[in-house]
Amino acid sequence: MPELPEVETVRRGLAPVMEGRRIALLTQRRPDLRYPLPERFAERLGGRRIERLSRRAKYLLAHLEGDEVLLMHLGMSGRFTIHLAGANGPVRPGAFHHAMPPLETHDHVIFDMEDGTRIIYADHRRFGFMDLFSEAEMATNKHLTALGPEPLGNEFSAVSLMAALKGRKTPIKSALLDQRNVAGLGNIYVCEALFRAGISPKRSAASVAGPARSERLVPAIRAVLTEAIAAGGSTLRDYARTDGELGYFQHAFAVYDREDQACSKPGCSGSVKRITQAGRSTFYCPTCQR
Repeated sequence: MPELPEVETVRRGLAPVMEGRRIALLTQRRPDLRYPLPERFAERLGGRRIERLSRRAKYLLAHLEGDEVLLMHLGMSGRFTIHLAGANGPVRPGAFHHAMPPLETHDHVIFDMEDGTRIIYADHRRFGFMDLFSEAEMATNKHLTALGPEPLGNEFSAVSLMAALKGRKTPIKSALLDQRNVAGLGNIYVCEALFRAGISPKRSAASVAGPARSERLVPAIRAVLTEAIAAGGSTLRDYARTDGELGYFQHAFAVYDREDQACSKPGCSGSVKRITQAGRSTFYCPTCQR
């Protein structure tokens, strides 16, 4: 499933062609994705201007004129592609060019923007979903209400992390994947952040709730997410950026998917191991992660 860096990369790709633009026509090619699409979905979106495109955890949020919000989640295989009308050859940075393709079987939602740009949401597994609600419902929306602080935001700190982890007996890896503690973290970047912080994924969350470890972990989380966003995310199976290019952070993985390879930390003689925690693969170096 795309994690925070991949979703932020998609947001940044969509912003130049969606923000401040009107949806001339929305085409809904099926009644549902993971869940039924909102009632009168196409009718309610057609003709509306997107004032701002933001992200909360792994959700894309299109803030519409009239104080409504379109929430979009990519699921496991959802992706957006951008097709500029009449574009020939290279386009300026931040814009995207593809030949306008015929509609494919898994192209489920099509945004035709007022300037002729077409944005297609495709999802062959249909684990993604969309919701439409008022700005006033943001605080109580079922997808958003229980989310913890954004790991790149000002509310996330060693102090907030210590409070979230205090007394928790669950492994720190599982605690970081719990969206109530920190919003947007997923399996890949938790493995990478714990490696950078020198913390074993098997350690109890409560044992990380002191300043010594939390003050190492918070900057490690911020750094790995920032670097992944700069690299365009990580491409695993279905993820791609909105311009069709692949993300490149997977080439910088220190532990993820590197089972039995030598630890990359200077001076460490260990090797990367894989274990299973809560049904997910965890990669770590048992020599330098304690």
